[in-house]
Amino acid sequence: MEAFFTSTLLVAVAEIGDKTQLLAILLAARFKRPWPILAGILVATLANHALAALAGYWIAGLVEGAWFRIAVALAFIAMAIWALIPDKHDDDKAAKAVTSAWGVFVATTIAFFLVEIGDKTQVATIALAARFEAVASVAAGTTLGMMIANAPAIWLGERAARVLPMSAVRIVAALIFLALGIWALLDALRII
Repeated sequence: MEAFFTSTLLVAVAEIGDKTQLLAILLAARFKRPWPILAGILVATLANHALAALAGYWIAGLVEGAWFRIAVALAFIAMAIWALIPDKHDDDKAAKAVTSAWGVFVATTIAFFLVEIGDKTQVATIALAARFEAVASVAAGTTLGMMIANAPAIWLGERAARVLPMSAVRIVAALIFLALGIWALLDALRII
């Protein structure tokens, strides 16, 4: 349960103001059909995060020991720094290109899957799965975190982006990543 709750909290906070949340707002404003958009986000996130969690678990199985745990801890600390960097708003072009030929659900699924590749929440999913060695719990938790952050964005649209102070949200996300990194580092050093 620790892996599930940690994954949910981390991604829910880290996702606020992220480019995928901005994509959700864009799609909601463009199509005004929240349910197919929400379903597309769910399918894309489940697929993307399940693959990321499998990769993290596989990497953890290959490289064991304290040095690997230290690398995972340092990855969380790097994620803390990355969380402080605002995302670029370049997803409008990608969304327009994909959505012109497909329905709302398919367009959302494809766009979210592609935009999530290499995103901080995907990297966090890999690190969390490596840390906890729990593919299903981490994938479910990160997917729930993504849904918690994106569902309100779909219904509230651009108003939410204007109301929330993104710098404060990025700082909170960075602090959570940093706390996880320090916790994992202390755990790794205890093994040495």
